[in-house]
Amino acid sequence: MATSCSFRITRTAEDLAQTLTAISQRLVKLEQRIETLELTASSSQVEQSDEEMTMLDGVDQLLEECKGLLNTEKEEAQTDELWINQDEDHQNMAA
Repeated sequence: MATSCSFRITRTAEDLAQTLTAISQRLVKLEQRIETLELTASSSQVEQSDEEMTMLDGVDQLLEECKGLLNTEKEEAQTDELWINQDEDHQNMAA
């Protein structure tokens, strides 16, 4: 029984790690994209169009959402660790 539970915890932790990695990679790409857009905008003396401003706002929003997801997943991982440690303490006390 404990082995099955341990396997599920390990599998969940691996899934969280993969998700975190994927989100982190997407965040890096979005940051690079916004940096490129900002450099392009600052290098040209032409005023930005409404469409460009809307695009930049959308990228900013995506960045914030990704950061929020990363923070949420870190908190969930810490909560999972707390539960794992508490379960181990209870098992040690029962033994």
